[in-house]
Amino acid sequence: MLLIPAIDLKDGQCVRLRQGRMEDDTVFSDDPVEMAGRWVDAGARRLHLVDLNGAFAGEPVNGEVIAAIAARYPGLPLQVGGGIRDEATIEAYLDAGVDYVIIGTQAVKEPAFVARACAAFPGQIIVGLDARDGLVAIDGWATVTDHLVMDLARRFEQDGISAIVYTDIGRDGMLSGPNVEATRALALTVDTPIIASGGITDIDDIRALCEVASAGVMGAITGRAIYEGTLDFAQGQRLADASCNQEPGKMPPRN
Repeated sequence: MLLIPAIDLKDGQCVRLRQGRMEDDTVFSDDPVEMAGRWVDAGARRLHLVDLNGAFAGEPVNGEVIAAIAARYPGLPLQVGGGIRDEATIEAYLDAGVDYVIIGTQAVKEPAFVARACAAFPGQIIVGLDARDGLVAIDGWATVTDHLVMDLARRFEQDGISAIVYTDIGRDGMLSGPNVEATRALALTVDTPIIASGGITDIDDIRALCEVASAGVMGAITGRAIYEGTLDFAQGQRLADASCNQEPGKMPPRN
C-alpha cells in the first residue's frame, strides 16, 4: 500500500484545510517545490497535488507550481486534482509531466466526460469521490449531491478509470482517523483500486488501513498528520510495505 503525501495548493502556497473550508487553512510552506522534495527524501513514491483555487474557480490556478514540481522530479509519479473540467486541461497537465489526473466535480456534472477522458488518455484518469455521510460532494465540497458514492463508483468503473480517490469530508484535515469501514466497503464494491483519503492521524491508522488493503485499497493520502508530526511519513511507508506483504507500489491481492 502506497502512502501518498498531499500537497494542497492555495495562492501558490502549501496549505491544509479543515473539512474543505477555504477560510480555515493552515499554511505549511510558501515553497511547494521544496516541500515536494522533503517527501521525496523521506521515501515518497507518489505525490497527491490539489489545486484548491482551481477546484473553486473551475480551471487551473496553480498550474505553474504543479509543472515546476513535475519538472524538478521527473521520475516521480504525480496525481493532480482541482479544477479539471475539460480534455485540454488534462492534456496540458500530462504534457507537463503529470502521470494521473483526478476528475471530481465534472465527473458528477457530466459523467460522459469521464468516458471520453478514459478513451483519450487510457490508464491516466482517476475519479475523485468526496463524500459526506455517503453522498458525493462537488464544487470544492461546497455542494452535497444526492448521488451515493457506491453508485457512482460502479458507473465510472465501466469507463476504465485507473483508480478512485475516496475522501470522507467529515474527517479530512481533522486528525480524527480514516473511515476504514466505508473505505473497505467501497473497495469491495468495485474492482477498481481505491486510494483512501481523509483523517489519517498516526501510525495506528496506517496499520488499520493495511488490515483492509487486501479488499482493494492500493494507497492512502496523508496530509495534516505528516505536516504536524503526528505521523512520521517514512515510518508509515515502511509499515505499509511490511504489513501489506507486497512489492512496493503494487496492488495488494484481492480476496
